[in-house]
Amino acid sequence: MVSRIKVVNDPGELVSIFHAADSEVKRKLLLDLSTGWITLPVIEQKYGKEGRKALLYLDKIKMIETQWITGQNGPEKAYHTYYTNVQINIMGSLSELSDIIYAATLSDEQLGEYEEKIRSMMKNGEGVFLGDVSDALGISQTLIRGIVKRSSILEIKGYKIELVSGAE
Repeated sequence: MVSRIKVVNDPGELVSIFHAADSEVKRKLLLDLSTGWITLPVIEQKYGKEGRKALLYLDKIKMIETQWITGQNGPEKAYHTYYTNVQINIMGSLSELSDIIYAATLSDEQLGEYEEKIRSMMKNGEGVFLGDVSDALGISQTLIRGIVKRSSILEIKGYKIELVSGAE
């Protein structure tokens, strides 16, 4: 097995790392994925709808890899963790770190409120610029990046916030 290290240099990336295992289902799924290849039907059977959502989040933050395996029903996509270790090298201002900590500790309800506010700014399913969201909500771009990193349904592509494909 290849040993790969995820190097975190951006304070905003900490939100993703902290939330990779922030629930019992995510933690157990991450452990299962680190020990072998698992297919989506097995994940759904073992963890239900929450397992599928956790898998989508892990895929969004690029913590898992995929490969096709031959199963009883023919070829199936299987998942496994991409990294075996995480190395954190960050430096940030206190305001940046306070925004990151705040984003990491938001309740699910608070996160949902921010997600809805951002989604309401999207016209016809198209993304919205990060700066526009910052101005409209009156919060820093660092906090917005942390919220989006934490979200299962939003992602940042360039300077735009977009919906994750297949999230709903």
